[in-house]
Amino acid sequence: MRTASVARKTAETDIAVELNLDGSGDYDIQTGIGFFDHMLEQLSRHGLIDLKIRCTGDLHIDAHHTVEDVALALGEAFSQALGDRKGITRYGSEYIPMDETLVRCALDLSNRPYLVWKVDFSQDRLGELDTEMFQHFFQSFAFKGGISMNVAMIDGDNNHHIAEACFKALARALRKAVEIDPRKSDAIPSTKGAL
Repeated sequence: MRTASVARKTAETDIAVELNLDGSGDYDIQTGIGFFDHMLEQLSRHGLIDLKIRCTGDLHIDAHHTVEDVALALGEAFSQALGDRKGITRYGSEYIPMDETLVRCALDLSNRPYLVWKVDFSQDRLGELDTEMFQHFFQSFAFKGGISMNVAMIDGDNNHHIAEACFKALARALRKAVEIDPRKSDAIPSTKGAL
């Protein structure tokens, strides 16, 4: 089983993450931010990643530190669970429609992190969460997880649908990329011999 546990404690947040890449999409997530929990639940359920997250953060200030630090801890756990990345499919992409919205996520588990983000929101907040934090989550997760990622909104008007489609597209793309390739399960998927 490809699993990891990460604890991260700072003056701003106290976080514990448990992750299983070969799960069934079971989740138990409590960050103190309802909409963020809802998005992380999508990541778990649609990525078939078992995920337990506990975070106590300085929400009396705002959601920034909680979202950023959860993304960092989650990315670290994801990278740890992948280990040397031997046998993985490595690449994944997905288009997710959600009513009027269409979002694409394409990624490479290259261990060379990068984010291209082409997503626009028409309002500043969803629930208690600033919409600018979605890009920050994806960037922090990608950089700590060693993921080169491109996320683009192709169509969309409803901000809830846009955010949710981004997380579902990420989940489905990750699900493909972490799969073990039965034709090359004993090899690093790179001509370099390492990722």
